[in-house]
Amino acid sequence: MKTVNVERAAIFQEVSKYLEKSGFKVVTEDQSRPWGGFFVIDETQADAFRQQFFPEVNLQDLIISGKLSPKILLVEPHKRLSWQYHFRRAEIWTVVAGTVGVVTSETDEEKENQSLPTGSMIRLKQGQRHRLIGLDGWGIIAEIWQHTDAANPSDEQDIVRLQDDFGR
Repeated sequence: MKTVNVERAAIFQEVSKYLEKSGFKVVTEDQSRPWGGFFVIDETQADAFRQQFFPEVNLQDLIISGKLSPKILLVEPHKRLSWQYHFRRAEIWTVVAGTVGVVTSETDEEKENQSLPTGSMIRLKQGQRHRLIGLDGWGIIAEIWQHTDAANPSDEQDIVRLQDDFGR
């Protein structure tokens, strides 16, 4: 996928077509995030999503509490998601297209940005601080939320923002 100098609507349309062609059912799409947006994939397709984007990872190695939630994130060039962590989920990411920056830390102190090219995978533990950064082109990331509490699964409100460029 071409990701440099692409308009927001065009990149979302391209990813939507790709997901449809790959047989994934999108249950929610959000193009309104100040950093880009995302597609939420039907949770019943978590194993097919894993096979496509995380083929080297065994399904049983991903399951913490029995529930997995797959998403595709689109990060706009030169935008940063908040410096954040989660109480009820761990995450695993694969860079599908483009190159993104990622910052991680076990504490609230932001460390150095590390560049992840297409094909890179990173695991984020529950509570680990992290930030995803768009570099020169759109970054497209496959993400699986690994819920840690089956009785109270994570959602979009399970974000503790330590710093946010957009004042959220």
